[in-house]
Amino acid sequence: GGVPVSGTEGTMPPHVALSLSPQFAQYAEIVNFTLPNGTTRSGQVLEVMGSKAIVQVFEGTSGIDAKATTCEFTGDILRTPVSEDMLGRVFNGSAKPIDSGPPVMAEDFLDINGQPINPHGRIYPEEMIQTGISPIDVMNSIARGQKIPIFSAAGLPHNEIAAQICRQAGLVKKSKDVVDYHEDNFAIVFAAMGVNMETARFFKSDFEQNGSMENVCLFLNLANDPTIERIITPRLALTTAEFLAYQCEKHVLVILTDMSSYAEALREVSAAREEVPGRRGFPGYMYTDLATIYERAGRVEGRNGSITQIPILTMPNDDITHPIPDLTGFITEGQIYVDRQLHNRQIYPPINVLPSLSRLMKSAIGEGMTRKDHGDVSNQLVRPWGHRVWDTKNPQILKSGIWYLEKPQNFISQGPYENRTVFESLDIGWQLLRIFPKQLLKRIPENILAEFYPREGKGPEQGTAL
Repeated sequence: GGVPVSGTEGTMPPHVALSLSPQFAQYAEIVNFTLPNGTTRSGQVLEVMGSKAIVQVFEGTSGIDAKATTCEFTGDILRTPVSEDMLGRVFNGSAKPIDSGPPVMAEDFLDINGQPINPHGRIYPEEMIQTGISPIDVMNSIARGQKIPIFSAAGLPHNEIAAQICRQAGLVKKSKDVVDYHEDNFAIVFAAMGVNMETARFFKSDFEQNGSMENVCLFLNLANDPTIERIITPRLALTTAEFLAYQCEKHVLVILTDMSSYAEALREVSAAREEVPGRRGFPGYMYTDLATIYERAGRVEGRNGSITQIPILTMPNDDITHPIPDLTGFITEGQIYVDRQLHNRQIYPPINVLPSLSRLMKSAIGEGMTRKDHGDVSNQLVRPWGHRVWDTKNPQILKSGIWYLEKPQNFISQGPYENRTVFESLDIGWQLLRIFPKQLLKRIPENILAEFYPREGKGPEQGTAL
């Protein structure tokens, strides 16, 4: 039964006020609108007051004729169809297929807010993901099931870095097997919120060229799509990821870009609802809201799958104290900081290792996982950056240090298609450390120095020994 629409008087654009028939509307219930021209839209009940309900329309309210539009209360919350067949498909921000393929045959309809995971039922992430990018693998190692954002800014190559991680991510391979070791149960869920056509095209073509499109599920809310839809896009993506991880037992990598657009959509909706604003106009519950997205990562007991989240956010005016990166950094387990100064020096990937951090690195590296010198090399490599060893009085060290930083084969700089193993990255780190006399390397124990400090060819072979 359709219910007449009482018009949008007094409400802001994404909302309509409905006068209700005797039946009661529930909070967060989904409403379907049928416009005079036959098109349909969907919305969600924000609040109910007596015989009126305020409904947030996901596709926007322009063109809704108050007299001739009918609407229907579904009596259910927002659920999304999920299926293993969603891999290889492209959806819009409301999970409708936009690749001219058939609709998804749903295996299940899941609540987009997800199921809360009992903290006791979570498993601590301990398997390192090898990304093939030296500054990440050596100094900010990512564990499977971690949530780690990329803090970037406008005009920096964060998309290229994320695409490179997608291409190259895999477990640390202990030996160089002749047969290419590839995991079949690996999937990528990519959600774009408010990105331009170019970004969406870049990721789509990158997955296609890489041959991994059949393991990727894309949700695209572009900059010209409704703002309101941005609020549900990451939740649809994460619900799909949870199904793939916990029902299909896949290892899912979730890339969410751009979280800044998401937060601005949240601000817009909050302003439309006339809520009291917080810092810089963002709503006071933004921390809670972001946490409901970021907490949907990790591993669960009794399931083989995992969800690793890499949200990308562009810091407005390169300001890390802005509420969006500020709150994100509080919730997530570290961050990867993309630096404009390094980018201006034409270094790729321009990852600044000092503000970058991975809080779960300690338990994902070391003997049996990567190599026994990993933690010590990582600690020692931070010192030259942090302590300005380059400003040392010894001109010989200064010269060789600068020579090494500028050398194209150096530690940070590598090609977008260059996939380094952890062991190669550690060896490059040792080359950097050998610039300094042994006595200066105070963070590395004697036994590790004795084994790894001598150059190759002097003493026993130390290539990729575990």
